[in-house]
Amino acid sequence: MPVILFDIDGTLVRTGGAGKAAMEAALSEEFGVAISAEEVPYSGRTDRAIGRDLLTAHAIDPSPANQLRLTNGYLTRLPKYLNEHDGTICPGIGHLLEKLQDRDDVLLGLLTGNVRAGARHKLGHYGLWEFFTLGGFGDDHYERDDVARAALTAVEAHRAGPVDPADVWVIGDTPLDVRCARAIGAKAVAVATGWHTLDVLEATHPDFALADLSEPRELLRAWNIGN
Repeated sequence: MPVILFDIDGTLVRTGGAGKAAMEAALSEEFGVAISAEEVPYSGRTDRAIGRDLLTAHAIDPSPANQLRLTNGYLTRLPKYLNEHDGTICPGIGHLLEKLQDRDDVLLGLLTGNVRAGARHKLGHYGLWEFFTLGGFGDDHYERDDVARAALTAVEAHRAGPVDPADVWVIGDTPLDVRCARAIGAKAVAVATGWHTLDVLEATHPDFALADLSEPRELLRAWNIGN
């Protein structure tokens, strides 16, 4: 049975920068700082790592208490920014999820750097949250590889037994998604619907590299699912 784990930002949805705007508003308003021009990378990373680096870049102690304060501030503001920003579901996602959701020979999950509550806000906003049974999230981990291990543990708990990593597929839009798939022995599908070009993604040697998921015939065949 294929276990298909989706990244969120740039893979399932594009929020138009709502997440970044909510995080930076929380930093500015909760801690009374002006946002620095120093760039903290967001793409492919966990919210926990992003929050730590934002605090550090603004000379704020990245203590557990301050990280929690920033995360809570972000979650409080995220629905507002999702409503205000022009986001969209990525091409092909709606059709693909509808095709897979009612099958008893496929398990759909998430493998995302978002904290669980943030993932629920984002996917709920676009009507996608209920498609997913389980996942690995960025609440407790700084590295995506550790999130991948947590997702695999969640799959095995759901299945009440070990899972062959070769049956696990990670779908994401960044080189870090490919890397975290390999960290658990999973197959990797890279889609160029985020910030990275197809050429950049192909250089990471995923099992499949696609412009988007609007024509997923090759994947469906690999999953032994008819068109």
